[in-house]
Amino acid sequence: MKRKIYCVFFKKKMTGLKYIVYPGKLGEKIYKNISKKAWNQWIKKQTILINENKLNMLNLKDQKIIYKKMYNFLFKKK
Repeated sequence: MKRKIYCVFFKKKMTGLKYIVYPGKLGEKIYKNISKKAWNQWIKKQTILINENKLNMLNLKDQKIIYKKMYNFLFKKK
């Protein structure tokens, strides 16, 4: 059975993620409030950001940039 959640990104009930996709408290927040469709949109956006800005995900500074962009994309969209 698919898990239904209220997606804060699309502002409607949608299919939730199957498992926690990010560690820590933010991962739990994403799992409880972000739909599978919204998460897939973020993954596409993240790939573009990494490539365009030549980010290295092994670099802590670049990880923080993606973290901030991810939070803003998923939870601050108007």
